[in-house]
Amino acid sequence: MDALNLMEYLQGNPYPGRGILLGRSADNTQAVMAYFIMGRSENSRNRIFEETEDGIRTKAFDESKMTDPSLIIYHPVRVFEGKTIVTNGDQTDTIRDFLAQGHCYRHALLTREFEPDGPNWTPRISGVVKPDGSYNLSILKSMDGNSACCCRYFFEYDKPLAGTGHFISTYETDGNPLPSFRGEPRRCAVSAPTAAALAEELWAALNEDNKVSLFVRYLDLESGKAETVIKNKHA
Repeated sequence: MDALNLMEYLQGNPYPGRGILLGRSADNTQAVMAYFIMGRSENSRNRIFEETEDGIRTKAFDESKMTDPSLIIYHPVRVFEGKTIVTNGDQTDTIRDFLAQGHCYRHALLTREFEPDGPNWTPRISGVVKPDGSYNLSILKSMDGNSACCCRYFFEYDKPLAGTGHFISTYETDGNPLPSFRGEPRRCAVSAPTAAALAEELWAALNEDNKVSLFVRYLDLESGKAETVIKNKHA
């Protein structure tokens, strides 16, 4: 199967929702990770990414306009013992807590399910990047929109290939209700030499009306040095 042209895919997709890209740089020296959020409602769009000591958090841009923080304020990225956790919800903390107890990310996600926001039942997407650059992706979603069944899928990439990544999002595209992501994470090429370059490509590809915030990090696998870029529509 040919690799997906991620930028073309995003340019033609008005609303993939939240998305995670994990992979390896073209020179095979850096772990690549990106996470973006989009929004259709005023509440969802009223957010920014803010860097924290161990990652990033979402924050209301205008506190006076925040109506319900329950599913939109969380830590999308946390680093714990060299592992970078990237998710679209508070399962970031669940994974970190289970890792601290000596368990793995799968055990953590067996305690969680899709978001309680019917009729969309937004999937929970999660990724973990290990210090050696290998990574995992997961999606927890309803069975074809039926909230009676939670389907949990886990994908593990133990030897990432240079210039290759995998992309997963919460939704296939826009709709009412929103259709959940289908199939395996999509394999795509990663050619941008730096986090800044990838951030420019991704930000330009996301729908102008719906994009909210973007996080990109390149992590040098030898030195552990990270290059991080954050873009917010509300700058």
